[in-house]
Parts: sequence; C-alpha cells; structure tokens
Amino acid sequence: METNPILPITADTAIPGLTVNLPANDQATVQPSAAPQPVSKAARIETIDLIRGLALLGILMMNIPGFGFLSSGFNRLMNTPAGPDFYAFFVVSLGFEGTMRALFSMLFGAGMVLFTQNKREQINGPTVAEYYYRRLLWLVLFGIINAYVFLWRGDILFFYGLCGMILYPFRRVKAGWLIALAVLCMGLNSIRTELWYSELRANRAGYLEAVKQEKANKKLTDKQKEAKGAWEKFEKGFKPDPKKDAKELTKMRSGYGTVFMHLLPENSSSETFYTYYGSWDMLLMMFIGMALLSWGFFTNTLSTSTYVVTLLIGYGLGLPISWFYTQAQVEWTQHAGQIVDNYRTIPFQVYDLRRVLLALGHASLLLLVYRSQFVPWLMRALTAVGQMAFTNYLMQSIICTLIFHGYGLGYYGKMAFHELYYVVAGVWVFQLIVSPIWLQYFLFGPFEWLWRSLTYWKLHPMRRRVAVG
Repeated sequence: METNPILPITADTAIPGLTVNLPANDQATVQPSAAPQPVSKAARIETIDLIRGLALLGILMMNIPGFGFLSSGFNRLMNTPAGPDFYAFFVVSLGFEGTMRALFSMLFGAGMVLFTQNKREQINGPTVAEYYYRRLLWLVLFGIINAYVFLWRGDILFFYGLCGMILYPFRRVKAGWLIALAVLCMGLNSIRTELWYSELRANRAGYLEAVKQEKANKKLTDKQKEAKGAWEKFEKGFKPDPKKDAKELTKMRSGYGTVFMHLLPENSSSETFYTYYGSWDMLLMMFIGMALLSWGFFTNTLSTSTYVVTLLIGYGLGLPISWFYTQAQVEWTQHAGQIVDNYRTIPFQVYDLRRVLLALGHASLLLLVYRSQFVPWLMRALTAVGQMAFTNYLMQSIICTLIFHGYGLGYYGKMAFHELYYVVAGVWVFQLIVSPIWLQYFLFGPFEWLWRSLTYWKLHPMRRRVAVG
C-alpha cells in the first residue's frame, strides 16, 4: 500500500502549453481589477492533466491492497515466490510502486507555481498568499474527511496540504536551486533511514550475542535483554498472527461505527508519523516538479529527442534498480536477519532514486504517445480524468471502501491479491468513461467545484452554458 496518494493543486495558467518563465523579482503586480478566478478550461495545460490522469489511475494499483488485503498477506505472498499473486505483486512493484505518487508530488509542486503565477495582487481583497494558504487549509480538511469520514487509511491529502505550505517561499527559486533542494531532501531522507537501520543492526548484534550468552548459561545484561527483545519484536512482524488477522477481518467487515473505531488509532498515528517523517519524501518530488515545470517538461515544449532520451535514461537505469529493489523486498521478508548481518547499508536506499527515474520514464512515454496522436480517444479520456483528479481520487476512496468494508459489500480479505486488480480495472474503466461525459455538461468535477468555491469564498457556476444558435 502506498500511504500514499493525493491530489495536486490544479494547474492554473493563462496559456495552454506555455513554457513557464518566472519573474526575476518577488514583487507581485498590484491590480485594481476583479478578484482572481479559477482557471477556465481553455486556459488549462492539457498535458499536465494528461499526466495527472495517468498518475491518478496508477496510484490505485498501489492503494488497492490497503483497501481490501490483509497486511500480513504480503508476508505469506513473498514467502511463496510463485503463482499469480506473487507475479502480480512483482510486476506492480517493479514498474509502478512509488512512481505514481512521485508523479503526483511533482505535479503538486508544479501546480503550486502555476496557481501563484496566474494570480495578481488586488488593492482591496485577499492577497495571492491568502488564496494559496486558504486553498491548502481546505485541502488539509478534505484529507481529514477522507481519512475519518470516507475511512481510507492511506489518505495523503492531509500531508500534501501541510507540505504545500512550505513550498510558497520557493515559488520563484531557479530550477538549479530547486534540484539542489531536492537532493538535500533525498539526503536527509537517506540519513533518517540509515539511522533507523543502524539501530536495527545494533539490536541484531545484541540479539546474536544474547543467544550465545544464553547457550553458555550466562546471565544477560540489561542492554542485551533490551536488544534481544527489540529484535524479536521486529522479527515477529514477519510471522503470521492468526488471532490478529481474525480480529482485523471481523472489525473491517463490520458496520460503519466499528470500522471507524478500528481505524481511528491507525489514522491518528499515521498522520502524526508521516507529518514528521514523511515530509522529506514529498518535498523531494515537489521541488523536482517545480524545476521540471520551469524547464518546460510538463508543458510539452521540449524537443521530441529530449523526451526520448529521458525515456531511455528513466527506464534504462530505473528498471534495473527497481529489479534490485523488488528482489530486496522479497529477500527482506524471507531473510531479514541475513540482510542485516551482511549489508552495512540497507538495500532500500535506492528507493527514491528509482522513483524519480521511473516517474520521468512514465511521463516521457506518455508525452511521446500524446505527440504521436496514437490512441487519441485514450489521451482525451486520461486528460478528463486528470482534470477531475480531486473528485476521482476521493471517488476511489468511496467506491473501494464500499466494496471492501462491512457497511458495503464486505469483501475485505476475501480476494486473492491478483484479484484485487480486477477491481482496479473496473474503477479505471468507470472513471475513463464517466469523466469525459461529466465534463461535457459541467465545468468542474463536483469536488473541484466545492474546493474552488471554498478557496475563493464564492459559489462558482457549475454547468456549461449551451450556446443558442
């Protein structure tokens, strides 16, 4: 499960396909004209919606186990490396795990720049910063609703709203510095992981020493007892716990109130944990997205050869690294002790690098398909899905919780791992069909409309006007 999916800020800009050139200074133009308005359809950057649509659909591949699969099932799955369940896991992990969230984060950073660039300061009225932070505060609230009302334990809107508040001072920073900030975030994330791994290695060493002492009938020191207990607790997480699984199944297949109370401590602890420890991961990709927008990558203004080279580098380096990472996941589940004994640095340190490479590969491939005008109907459908990304993301939470939770169809824990992707395919087809149809009659998705109305504190028109001939 990715704790992960989210909705980027809409790409507000004035000219479709425009390469973004930011002002050299930080002084906004003051205008006495009407207050800022949400972007019109004609002013959207189509390729940003297109990539967002792909990322939105792709993120469900990683989220679906969190909706309907026992977390302990992963350990059983990877301890039996064969069959449709294992192959489904391996393919999804190899090509997509973490990369769709990376694209979302990049687009969120790009969207922040576009949102502020399209707004002008008013003599009387809210400033651009007020609109920006108001928008993010509402996003935080939507995240809380997604977690505590729609009962999706993997919500990320909450964290994106908080991280977005940090981005505002960097909206006019040059691309080179943004990449430097991204590298800094990657380094800090790596250091945090290494510190955790060092502590784990110390516990493992203490455990092995304690075992020797016990075999020699020697009394353990308090430090050895502590290390032994910590390692045994860690190893216990890889072993089946039928009683815990039975309780999980009973709770998740119960009524709304029971599911709510069961998920309440998990949602609360995850919001606390990822606020402090997951921000580097998100900010890393957001800074890269801001830089890519500045270079014209997302706006489809680079040469075809540039996208081809990016595709080849992204997949040429990203897939081998991802193969190593996915194999390490399997080995970690099967032989965590051996890995800790043999590796001074945890193999998962390649996680962020593989995500960046594969995300750029996916985006480049999609833009090349878009330029070739191959399958234009699919490109239009994906663009519509991306334009309604906020609605479609929340819709995925509503649909999937109703399928798997007890107050809906109650399929939690009843499907094999590979069968979960039949549900994913069904949701994809539904959203690819419904999104273009909806936008024929309405300007926004329903949640986009609500979010914009709350941001500007004004009810905006929803239906399209039909010209009378």
